[in-house]
Amino acid sequence: MAVDALAQSAETRGAAPAVAASRLAAADRELVVDVRSATAGWARGVAYIEAPSVEHAAPQGWLFVARYVGGRWVTGLEGDQEFAGLVATSPLVPAAERGTLKAFAEKKATAANGTLAATGLLLPWMPDYYMTMSGGPHAWDAGSGPWSSMDFAGGNASGIVRSSGSGTATSMCGAGGGWTRVIHPNGFSTDYYHLHSTTYYNGTAVGRSAYLGTIGVDVCAGGAASGAHVHWGLRTYDANLNGQYTNLHGRGIGGWTFYHGAAQYGGYATRLGVTAYPGHAIYNRLS
Repeated sequence: MAVDALAQSAETRGAAPAVAASRLAAADRELVVDVRSATAGWARGVAYIEAPSVEHAAPQGWLFVARYVGGRWVTGLEGDQEFAGLVATSPLVPAAERGTLKAFAEKKATAANGTLAATGLLLPWMPDYYMTMSGGPHAWDAGSGPWSSMDFAGGNASGIVRSSGSGTATSMCGAGGGWTRVIHPNGFSTDYYHLHSTTYYNGTAVGRSAYLGTIGVDVCAGGAASGAHVHWGLRTYDANLNGQYTNLHGRGIGGWTFYHGAAQYGGYATRLGVTAYPGHAIYNRLS
């Protein structure tokens, strides 16, 4: 499992496992493998790599399902091709969750033109309320990856963070942690970090706008936050079924279409002739 996670991470991919682990240890960071449930020959849980303790840094994490075959553990890590197959056969994955995870992994739903521009997702709070876009499109870890993420705070939504759509929710840091992932059956998943007063989910079915927590400064898996907000990220699968964060440019979310700017944390959103930039209030709309 640890080797698979190191191979998936953009930071350690390509390095020998011992070298990658040494790098993390030297930076006082951990690779955490959290087995949430197990039965004869099967295990499932969460693995994540802690982020460095600097502002805008964010962790990398994956769900996993593993099976003991021929004297060794075969692992399907969210983002590799083994994941969907193990999800489909594991007794640890209930039928309802299996359908969601399998549809996500197989990238079932696409728009009519073959793209995923129209996500069908809401912004991470209650419809018809607003938050302020405190940070426009940027990489999940503020690094060189896809500009998949945005920061939101304030507004009249009482700081309550809610699921962008129905799906399967998992508390990535465990009980009391401020990082939740919701896997949607439409080819996307969404991440929510820095949350406070979270509800603990462990592969739990949730509806659209389900309560996840409130904006906060939690750093259960590393990073730093100077003020309460939700760091929200959009993920999907590429043509090779590699799970990854995905660019927001041209995506429709919460009734708005988001566009990248010249630099991270810039950009803007448009809706019905209105343009909103970072620092502006954005109402969450169903359409």
